[in-house]
Amino acid sequence: MTDIIRLLPDSLANQIAAGEVVQRPASAVKELMENAIDAGADHIELIVAEAGKSLIQVVDNGIGMTETDARMSLERHATSKIKSSEDLFAIRTMGFRGEAMASIAAVSQMEITTRQQDQELGTRIEAGASSVKEQSPCSCEKGTSIKVKNLFFNVPARRNFLKSHGVEQKHIIEEFQHIALAYPEKSFNLFIDGEEVFHLQPGKLSQRIVGLFGKSYQNQLAACSTESEFVKVRGYVGKPEFSKKTRGDQYLFVNSRFIKSHYINHAITTAYEGLLPEKQFPFFALFLELDPEHIDVNVHPTKTEIKFDDERTIYAIVRAAVKQALGTHSIMPSLDFSADVNLMRNLGQRETIKDSKYSRFQSPPAPAQGNRENWDTLFDEHLLRQGQHLDRIIDSETTEQGRSVTFQSQAGNQTESLENKPGSLLQLFNEYILSPVKSGLMVIDQRAALERVIFEKFEERADSNKSLSQHCLFPVTIDLNTADFRLVKEIEAELKGLGFNFEEFGGNTIVIQGIPVDIATENEKELFEGVIEQYKNSSDELGLSVREKTLRAYARRSSLQGKRKMNAVEMEELVGRLFRCKNPNYTPGGKPTFKLVERKTIETFFN
Repeated sequence: MTDIIRLLPDSLANQIAAGEVVQRPASAVKELMENAIDAGADHIELIVAEAGKSLIQVVDNGIGMTETDARMSLERHATSKIKSSEDLFAIRTMGFRGEAMASIAAVSQMEITTRQQDQELGTRIEAGASSVKEQSPCSCEKGTSIKVKNLFFNVPARRNFLKSHGVEQKHIIEEFQHIALAYPEKSFNLFIDGEEVFHLQPGKLSQRIVGLFGKSYQNQLAACSTESEFVKVRGYVGKPEFSKKTRGDQYLFVNSRFIKSHYINHAITTAYEGLLPEKQFPFFALFLELDPEHIDVNVHPTKTEIKFDDERTIYAIVRAAVKQALGTHSIMPSLDFSADVNLMRNLGQRETIKDSKYSRFQSPPAPAQGNRENWDTLFDEHLLRQGQHLDRIIDSETTEQGRSVTFQSQAGNQTESLENKPGSLLQLFNEYILSPVKSGLMVIDQRAALERVIFEKFEERADSNKSLSQHCLFPVTIDLNTADFRLVKEIEAELKGLGFNFEEFGGNTIVIQGIPVDIATENEKELFEGVIEQYKNSSDELGLSVREKTLRAYARRSSLQGKRKMNAVEMEELVGRLFRCKNPNYTPGGKPTFKLVERKTIETFFN
C-alpha cells in the first residue's frame, strides 16, 4: 500500500490558518491594529475602502521593523513576543501567535513599508497569496504602514460568504472602537471611503467614551473603581434610566484586551437587580487588571474568550464594584416602609396578585374564603365569542361535546358558568390570550402575534409604496454615535418607507419630524433608537435584504407594546388580524405565535 499522508504546501497551510484567524475584514483590522499597539505607537490611522474588501490600511508611528524582521513577519509561527512555553502564561501583549501576518498575506495582496527611527531608509515588501513578490529599500516615515488589498481574492468561496458593505463596515467600526476604548491615551483616526469618521485625541477614558459613542453619554456615566490583591476594576457603568433593549453597548476588557464573558456579564447585570426594567441592559465599559498567570488568553483564535483560574472571586469583586458605583451615585433603590404588612394581614386585606407574581409578604387566601379572589387575575369578567375561524386553523377530526365548567364567583356565593365553546377569549398574565378550540386549548403570545400583524401590514405598504407618516407635535432631536449614524444613512430609504420622516442636522444629529401611523407612542426618540438597535441585532442574518431586515426590526420593536392588559374587544381584534395574515403561525424571525395544548395533554394533568 502506498503512503497517503503528506505535508501540506505552505500556501495551503496558510490559507487554512487564515480560515481561523481572518474570518472577515474586521479580523484583519483587529490583528493589524493590535500589532501597532504592541509596536509602541501613540498615533494609529485606519483607512478602509469598500468595507475592507478592496483596502485595509493601518499606519502607525511605532518602533518599525528592520529589513529582516519585515521579511520574517510573513512567515508562519514567527513572533517577537514568545520565546518559551512559560511566556504563554505571562502574556501582556495583544497579538502574539505569529500567524496573523502570514494568514492575512495568504488571502490578500499585501504591501508593507516600515522604518526604524535610527535608520535612513526603510523597507518595502509586496506579497500576495503567501509569496513575496518584491522586497526593496524605500524612503518612508518612521513606523509601519501595512496595506491589505483585495481580501480573499484567491479564495472566492470565502469572499462570497461576506455580508453586505453595511454589515462588514459595522464590524470594522466595532473592532476600531474596542482598540480605541482600551487605549484612551493614544490618538486614533478612522477613514472610510475617503471620509474621516473618527478623529480621537488622547484624553481620559470618559472623554474617549463620549468621542466614540456621542455626547448623550456625558450624563449617564457612573465611575466604577475598586482594587484588591487579586484584581483591579476600573471604568464606567451606565445609569439605569439610560438602559437599552439590547446588549450592544457593553464592553469588558481584561489587561486592555476586549473579551466576551457571559459569566462576568451576569455579575454586572445582577448588580443592577431591582433597578432595570424587564429585559433592558445597561451600558458599561469596565477594565479588569490582574496577573496574566491567572488567565489563559490562548483559548480561541480571535482571543476574545479567556479563562480565569478563579472565576468565583472575579465574579464577586466585579459585582461588588458595580454595586458600589451605583450606590455612590445614589442610584440604588430605597426601601418602601409605607405599608404595614402585619396590620394588613391582621385586617384580612390581601392585595390582588398582579402579573401572576406572588409578593414576598403575601400569604395565600384562607381555605374558608375559597379561590374567588384569584380567578379574576386569570380570566376577564367579560368573555366574547370569537368566530369559528380559529377552529379552521386547527386541523382536528374530533369533535368535543360542549360541557360546562363552574367556578366560584366573586359576588357572594353565587356561581357563574363558562361554557367551553370554541372562540371564548381569556387573558393570562397580560401576555397570553387563551381560546378553547375543539381539539384543546390554544395559547396565543400577544407580543408575537402583534409582531406578525405589524410586519405584514407594513410589508404590504412597502410593496405598494404607500408610506404613511404622522407628524410629531414637536420635532425630536437625536444625537447618534458615528456607527449608528452611518447605519441610518445606509437604510434611510427603508426607514422613510416605513413612515419615519427625518433630516440631518449637522454632525451625527438627526431631527425626527414624523413617525409611522398606527403606532401609539409618546417617545419618538425611544421608538427610532429601538428600531436601529433591533436592526443591528438582525444584521448578521443570512439571505435577508435591507428592506426585509428593516421591516423585521420595526415589527419587533413595535410589538413590545403587545405585553399589556387588553380588554375583550382588543383581544378579539388582535386574534382576528393574526389569522387573516398570510403566515399566522410564526413571527418573521421564526418564533411561534401560538401553541395548541391538546385535550390528551390536559387530561394527563389529572390522571
